[in-house]
Amino acid sequence: MTTLTLVRPDDWHLHLRDGAMMQAVLPWTAQHFARAIIMPNLVPPVVTGTQAAAYRDRILSALPDGMDFEPLMTLYLTEDTDADDVAAAHASGLVKAVKLYPAGATTNSASGVTNFDNVRPVLERMAEIGLPLCVHGEVTDSDIDIFDREAVFIDRILDPIRRATPGLRVVMEHITTSNAVDYAHAQDDSLGATITTHHLVINRNHILAGGIKPHYYCLPVAKREEHRLALRAAATSGEARFFLGTDSAPHTDANKLLPCGCAGCFTAPNTLPILAQVFEEDGALDKLEAFTSKNGPAFYGLPINNSAITLSKSAPDLPTHVDTDDGPVTVFDPGFDLQWRVA
Repeated sequence: MTTLTLVRPDDWHLHLRDGAMMQAVLPWTAQHFARAIIMPNLVPPVVTGTQAAAYRDRILSALPDGMDFEPLMTLYLTEDTDADDVAAAHASGLVKAVKLYPAGATTNSASGVTNFDNVRPVLERMAEIGLPLCVHGEVTDSDIDIFDREAVFIDRILDPIRRATPGLRVVMEHITTSNAVDYAHAQDDSLGATITTHHLVINRNHILAGGIKPHYYCLPVAKREEHRLALRAAATSGEARFFLGTDSAPHTDANKLLPCGCAGCFTAPNTLPILAQVFEEDGALDKLEAFTSKNGPAFYGLPINNSAITLSKSAPDLPTHVDTDDGPVTVFDPGFDLQWRVA
């Protein structure tokens, strides 16, 4: 196969940041993806419908002329979130999901949830109105090993929340373990799971063996090879519960290379070439469209896109970094020569 045409993809987990950074990275998503679920962890976070509307306006204002892209907005769940405001933002069509960050779990998550009982009224309202909850699934207890935090979260937090809130639609975002894959397999269709590009490619050895690779550091952190293989099997299966959420998360090189560097991989420019190669290697190119373009809209109750994108079998010409007014942002390096390009 030398060409592959797909329904135009969507990205169901994306960080655009704001200001100069957003201006620089937005076109790399908009040229390939029709829509994206936009993460709300700005400083300050996007907590209310009014703030989400203003952020959406800034995104659309930054979109280059001629590009067609729809930001799908989310609200950042706090222990003070107003359930009525959430419901109104959803009813208006503005907000497509609410994001749960355990406090301290990742970048700009300090305003997240510590006591999950305090957000139960909001979750119950979301179940009533059919608004999905997107979950960063890690506990933050200092005595829990960082490589175990996803599995512990499923047992301690996620499963109890779902049992206590029947009907709540939940997306397990950026899953990284076979534990999460197994849990997703065992649930009904009210649970979905996104998988990133980089977690299909790297394991924890890529970060640590032969010297620390800060541009591979992300949260949740990449796990053992057996977990990466479980993610690949899930992504390439074609199962409707698994879909693409890149978690493309730009940070300037200066911030990645600090003594306490930021977590995140910037994959927006090369996600589709990487995925085509991964799926081809696994004999599953016929399943790529489901993962990138069909399963996500089905879970969120949205139509699939009415346009297409074509990939061709030739080496792409992609940048190693993207310049911003705040400094360069390194593009994720998969560690192998890419063989597909977006035509």
